[in-house]
This record gives sequence, C-alpha cells and structure tokens, in this order.
Amino acid sequence: MLKKHRILGLLLLSNGAIAAQQIQFDVIFEQQSLEQALNLFSRTVEQTILYDPKLIKDYKSSPIEGLFTAQQLISKLLAETPLCAREINSGWVLSTCPKQVEPLTSSRPVLKKNLSLQSLPVSEEIVVMGFRDSLRKASELKRLAMITQDTILAEDIADFPDLNLADSLQRVSGVTITREAGEGRQISLRGLGPDFTKVTINGIEALGMTSSPMDARGAVSRSRAFDFNLFSAELFSQVDVKKSYEASMAEGGIGGNVALKTPLPFDFKKSESVISYKHGFNSINQQSDPRVSMMYSGLWGNWGALLLTTYSERSATEYGTNTTRWRQEKKQYVGELAQQQEHLDKLGLWYPRGHRYSLWNNNQKRLGVDVALQFKPNSKLETVINLLYNSLKNDLDEHHLAVKNNKRVLNVIWEERNTANEVIYAEYPDASWRVESRKDFNESVFKQFSIDTHYVLKNDLSLNFVIGANDSDYQQPKLNKVNIIADDLKIITDFRQDAFYGNSYSPHFDTTNPSKFKVKDLYFQENYVETNVFNSKLELIYDLSQETELQLGLTHSTLKNSGHDRVFSYYPSVEIKENAGGLLISNNNSKLFSQHPDSEWVEADISEVQSYYGLESLTLSSEFVIPSTNFNLEEKTNAFYALLKSENDTCIYPINYQIGLRWFQTDLRSIGLSKGYLTQRDKSYSKWLPSFNLVWDFADDMLFRFGTSKNITRPSLSDLSYSASVSQASRAEGEVGNVSIGNPELKPFESMNIDSSYEWYFKNQGLFSFSLFYKNINNFVIEQAELIKYSELGLPASLLQSGDSIDDLFIVSKPVNSDSSIIKGFEVSLIKDFDFLPSPFSNFGINANFTWADGETLYRDVQGSGKNQLKPFAGLSKQTYNLTLYYETDDWDARISSAYRSNYILSLEAGNTDQDESGYHSTNYIDFSARYKLSEQLDFTFEGLNLTDERQELYSDSNDRAYNTTKSVRSFFLGLTYRFHK
Repeated sequence: MLKKHRILGLLLLSNGAIAAQQIQFDVIFEQQSLEQALNLFSRTVEQTILYDPKLIKDYKSSPIEGLFTAQQLISKLLAETPLCAREINSGWVLSTCPKQVEPLTSSRPVLKKNLSLQSLPVSEEIVVMGFRDSLRKASELKRLAMITQDTILAEDIADFPDLNLADSLQRVSGVTITREAGEGRQISLRGLGPDFTKVTINGIEALGMTSSPMDARGAVSRSRAFDFNLFSAELFSQVDVKKSYEASMAEGGIGGNVALKTPLPFDFKKSESVISYKHGFNSINQQSDPRVSMMYSGLWGNWGALLLTTYSERSATEYGTNTTRWRQEKKQYVGELAQQQEHLDKLGLWYPRGHRYSLWNNNQKRLGVDVALQFKPNSKLETVINLLYNSLKNDLDEHHLAVKNNKRVLNVIWEERNTANEVIYAEYPDASWRVESRKDFNESVFKQFSIDTHYVLKNDLSLNFVIGANDSDYQQPKLNKVNIIADDLKIITDFRQDAFYGNSYSPHFDTTNPSKFKVKDLYFQENYVETNVFNSKLELIYDLSQETELQLGLTHSTLKNSGHDRVFSYYPSVEIKENAGGLLISNNNSKLFSQHPDSEWVEADISEVQSYYGLESLTLSSEFVIPSTNFNLEEKTNAFYALLKSENDTCIYPINYQIGLRWFQTDLRSIGLSKGYLTQRDKSYSKWLPSFNLVWDFADDMLFRFGTSKNITRPSLSDLSYSASVSQASRAEGEVGNVSIGNPELKPFESMNIDSSYEWYFKNQGLFSFSLFYKNINNFVIEQAELIKYSELGLPASLLQSGDSIDDLFIVSKPVNSDSSIIKGFEVSLIKDFDFLPSPFSNFGINANFTWADGETLYRDVQGSGKNQLKPFAGLSKQTYNLTLYYETDDWDARISSAYRSNYILSLEAGNTDQDESGYHSTNYIDFSARYKLSEQLDFTFEGLNLTDERQELYSDSNDRAYNTTKSVRSFFLGLTYRFHK
C-alpha cells in the first residue's frame, strides 16, 4: 500500500481517523523497522503522524497480533523505544519521553486513500475551533492533494456572513459569483462561466435549478449551471474546489469541479447537538429574517446517525432603474426643433428605448434536511447512507413605472462619447407612462439519496462503490401581471446628474392619480423544469508496491431533463369594443405604490383587475402549453478509467506523480418540436481523456505542481433541446422581434489544459502560492442569427404580441460551434498570521488572493454588422481579488472581507443592432462577521452583508450606456449558537 508519510508526517485527521479512536482493529504486524510499522499503522487507522525521522532511525518494532484501539496499537509499537505518542486535534505527534521535541513541518504531499470516498480529511468537529484553525486545515488539504484545489471547511462556511454556498465560494481564488437580490446564485471559475463548472454532492452529480425575475440574469435556469442559492451554507461541512483534472474525476468541468460534502456522525468524537438561531433585517423594508439550524449526531458502537435541519426566511428587496437598452432612432422633432429635423436625423442620436423605475420584493423560505447513517464494524468496511432534501420557495412581487411611446421630441440635449451622440436629456410632449404589476411564485425542490461503501478485500486491494440519484424540480405555477397605461403626457428623462441612474417625471401629471390610466393587457405564465440524475461508480484500488497504486474504475451516469411553459395573454383593448369604460382604472381596482426610494405611482390591483375580466380563477391547463417549449432531453454516459499513482522517495526531495486515462461514451436523445413537427434526434460521441499530475518537493516547506489534461464540457441543456422561445419583451412599432431555438447537433466543448503552481507552507501557520493556468478550448458555442419569416418556423401564432403577424420577419438565433479559444491567467494567494508582531497585534491575520484571467472568442454578426469580432468570454472578469482581515482570541473574533471583480461581458446577441455587447461594471462587496464566546457552549454572533450598499450596473454596448442599475441594500444578522455535549 502507498505510504502515508515520508521524511515527516502531516498534521491531518480524516473522519475515518475519528472513527478509529472508537473501534478496535484486528491487526497482524510482523517484526519490522519502526518506520515501516508506523507506515502500516497510518494505513490501518487512517491517521497521519508528525515526527522527526532522526527520532525513529535504527529502531524496530516487535510482532503484534490481536484487537487494539489506535491508542493501544501505537503504544505497542513504541513500547521498546524511548518515544511517546501524543494525540492532538489533527493526529499524532511522536517525541522523546518525557521531554517533547518540537516537530518540524513539511510540505510533503501524501497520496492519502480515505476510508470514505465522499470525504477528504476534515476537522475533528464540524464547527472548527476558529477561523484561523479552519484556514490551517484547509491549507493542509491543499498540500495533500495531487491536483490544484482549494478547500473551505465548516467554520469557513457556516460561521461567515454567508446566505448560501456561492457567497462562501467567492473567497476562493479564481471564483467569481453572480448575484440575485444581493445573494450569490452561480459561480464562474478561472474566467469560464457557470456552465463550465461541474458540481457534485456527496459524490453525485447535481443540477440545482432556480430562477431570476430579471431576463438579464437568465430568468428560469435551463443550463448546466448550478444555482447555489438553492442551499443554505449550514448544510455542508466541506467544499473542495478542484481546478485541475485527473482521470478518476467525471468529465464535464473544463472550468473545474466543486465537490460539496455534508457532515457524517463519525466526524465527531462523541454524541453532540447544536442549535443556532440568527435574526436578520435590512435597511429598506420592515421585515425580519429568521435563520435556524439544528443538528444531532449520535454514536452507538459501530453505528452513527446524524440529522441536520436548516430553515430560513428572507425578505429581500432590490430596486433601481432600467433603460431596456439604447437605440439610434429617428424621432419626430416638434416645436422649435422641427426646423432642425434633417440635421438631428443626420446626427444619429442614441436614445434610451424607455426609462423605467423598478422594484422587486421577494419573500423567500429555504428548508434543508440532511440525514446520514454510518456503519463501520471494523477497519475493513465502512458504509455511509445519505439523504438530502432541500426546498426554496420564492414569493415575489414586482413594480415598474416606464416611459413608453416617446416618438416625438420637444427638447433634447446630447453629448458625444466615442464618436456616438448620446441623449442625456429629452422632453417628450405626448409620451406614455406604462405601469406593470407582477406577482410570481416559484419553488425549487432538490432530493438526493446515495450510498457510499469502502471495503478492504485484502491488504493490498480495496473496493469503493458509490450509487445515488437526485431530482431537481422547478415549478413556477404563478406568473401574473397587469399593465396599465396613461397616454399623451409630457415626460422628461434626464441623465445629466448620473449617467447610470436617470430620472423621469411629468411636470403636469401626477403618476399617483389613477384617473387617466387604463388597462393595457393581462398576462399569465407557468414554467416547469424537471431534472433527474443517476450515478454509479465502482472502483478498485490495488497497491502494486509500497510506493505505487493503481486505480481502475467504471462509472455510469444518466441525466434526464424536461420542461414546458404555459402562456395566456389577454388584451382588453382588442376584446372590448363596445364598452371602452371597462378599460379604465379607478380607486377600486388600483393602489398606491410608494416603496421605491425615487418615485411613487399608482398601479393595478392584480386580483381586482383579473376579477373584473373574469380571469381571477384562470388555470392554465394543458391546452395552454406552448409546444415549442415542451422538450425532453436524455444523456446516458458510460466511462472507464485507469489511474497510476506513485511516490518516488529515492531522493531527499521526492517526486510524486499520477498518470491516468479516461474513456467515455455519451448517448444523447433530444425530443421536441422542430419546424412544427415532433422530432427526435439520437446521437453518440466518445472521447479519450488523458491526465498527468506531478508534485515535486524541492524544499522542506515548498513544492511545485504541474498538471496537463484533456477534458470536455457538454453544451447547455437548452442549447441541445428541440425548443423555441419567442421574446415577450415590449417592442416599438416596426422593431424586429427575437426568437431563440436549440441545436441538438452541437458538439461538446473540448479543452487541453496546463496547470502549474508554486506553494510555500510557512513553518508556523500560513501559505503563499502562485499558480499559472492555460486552456485551449475547441468547439466554443456562440450564437448565429438570421432573419426568417415567422410562418416558416412552425411556431404557433399565439406566441406573437398584439400587432404582430406570422408574415413578419424575426431575428432567429441558434447556438453553433465556433473556432478554438484560449484562456490563460494566474492566481496569487496568501494566508498569514501576524505572529511576527507583539501582542495583541499578533492576533491579526490575513487571507488574500488575486486572479488575473484573459481569454477571447470570435462572435458572429456583432451588432447586426455582418462582421465577426474577437471579444472576451462571457462572464470573464480580468481581475478579481478577495481580502479577509481577521482578529482572533480565545473569547472573541472578528473578520471583515472584501470581494472584488472587474467588468465582464454578460452576453452578446448576434444580429442585435442596439448593442455590440452587454455586461456588468466592477463591484466590491464588503462583509463583516464577529463572534463572542459567552460560555464554553454558547456563542453570540453579529454579521453584516454588503456594508457599502454596492450598486450593480449593467451596461449596454461597449460605449458603456446605462442598461439596468440596481441596489440590494445592507443586511444584518444577530445570532446565538448553543452546543449540547454529552
């Protein structure tokens, strides 16, 4: 079997090691050198040892046979030596009796084979003693790994001011997040978007799906991206972010793999109960937000059971302004400007399509339940059964006041920016106010069951078996909205004070007066998406020698994804011809909305208006299903891999390496509507994926990593489906509509990867690392657009907006494979206690990282010009950094954290003449956390999120015009955590 240590042991304890303290091991040790005996002990009890090699030189151990605990066994081994073994939180320290010799540290990676497949070594308790301790243990895990990875432990997750896992992950180097109402939703890794990151929960691939009320943020998720806001951070004890690839890992994550792990009973030395309660509030609404988590972990001999429950409520508010992009429009100029019509037309002025005020409220309820059963009758067998349930309910209401029908201009002021003339002030003499009221309800439910078994067949052969399945179901049974409109009003739009937060108003009209408003339309929509995953893995591990290990594995995966939309629109202005009074708004069917900080207006009472038209109990049955959205996708993948690991200890500074090869075959079936006909497409593809990773200890505390591999990422589920989506965004008269369709013929992304890093582990505590990465990606997917008559698409006329015809031309975009693209960059990380300073400043410490990434791909028909352009990948921020300054004592600690990401492109729509791209400006979110230890069992916490009230600015076009600007305000939490010990 592989040696667990060489030269010097490492301070690290696995969950199997904790179990080892309570069970007996049936052993037969021959007489051998003490070094060999300690290696065998480490392998048997799954613990590592820290010692100075000079202490054990020339000593031998006597033969040992029988049943022993770990403490008894190591005492037997040392019985004939002057050495003693001392148990500490992270394993064992050998020293001379009775005087203890301070052990040296080492950066030596250990090719450690864990008793539980789903669990790399974790801390002795789920809540680690402190933030500094969690950083130390995470650094040790990084050092042990044969690939480039970073780890977050429980202290780092549950005890930081994080609403969910994405907020926790943003502090890992190379990770950036997208936000929804102030909390993280999806992550990008090393510049590649959320679709390129593969996520597993307890070893099972997972797709967690939620939605956003904003189309600009992806609306309903039908991609491979994992929505981390589905889960509370408290559900997980460890998160591994694996940035490089080895053959034993499932293919699919070109960006990287994120492994989420829930706690296990034997992670604790004894039975334990924990309850935590936090109460939150924010700076804009009057609601309060409770968060509670409860855990019980019990041990009964060889059995253990754990129950963890989390529940939270959150009242989130986000508000701002929106322009729905800008456009070069030929307006009709009136008054004194009428004489300058020709001149103004030649200037090609860029106007905001329609400025609006917006506010979104979300009452969110999140429930998570984790059940773990663990059985370990002896040192050769361990079985873990995990059940995980999570639900996220969002009850939303939206409120919008928008400027529309602004075709005539009375006065205008513009400024030249990058050769473009952009309007910063305009007076419209007879425009319209359109008010949208919307109510949504959606729920995401995730359920998973998994079994993980490890069995030692004989001393040099072991077996791992994992099987599991999960369901991720999203349903939005209610999306109801009513638009009312008031016409022929003078409206002024002014961007002179703030280019990204304009102001619109009517000097002679009160937007809170309902008398001039009438009903424009009513809209009903439902969305349903269902995803099922089944995974199985059988792995044999054979020790060819003490230094060399061979892993052979077979895996199977089935992924099924289906969904459909139901839509109904009602236009009273068309339906009601005789009684136009039925369109009017009054005090009886309206209400005042005054929550937006910058404006107030009257809006329709949705239930009253629906009731007036007899639509209050409308149920969208199957007859309202849009056939072009009804799709079914299935992927079945079988794979085989071989991985050879070796430790070369023939020199003072050894080299560890692994070389692997993975083969897979994927069978794809896509069923849906294509050009009006139900169509099925079956296809298969297979690939060989080699990997090579090397770790060289060129100094006692320093190592060098190198890795090269080939990997793939499969296209987005919506891109592979036979489906079509007709944009329902409002359009000006004569504006061409948009239709998006899928393409089952897409090839997977393929990438050749190179990673290298230098890591320096400080003697006391800390880490400095510098990493380089390079990816050459083929078959990059981009959008291709062309003008097609709607009648040729085979789509129903019911999807068209009022005034549209099936003979109209639409911009039809579909995903296609493009040329190769390259992404490259570097990461720098530093973890360091300020122990070089005098007390009390020595209690300070820093955890910082910086990432620079660069990559471009060729986009088609940019801004409808017919030309292709190289631009950065969507979601790629060139610079990101995370900085945490902490202070920690035995009784209290505090941390302040900054998470920065630079500008990035959100999307580029082929053929869109309004803009050549859209994207986000840089952001920097500041969070704070403090803990005070009231007693050995009771902690008080205070947490603050988004302390600077950061503004999110979505820009339109590389000329940097305002698109959507929002704020999600500050949030604060007070909490108590109590631990019951037995």
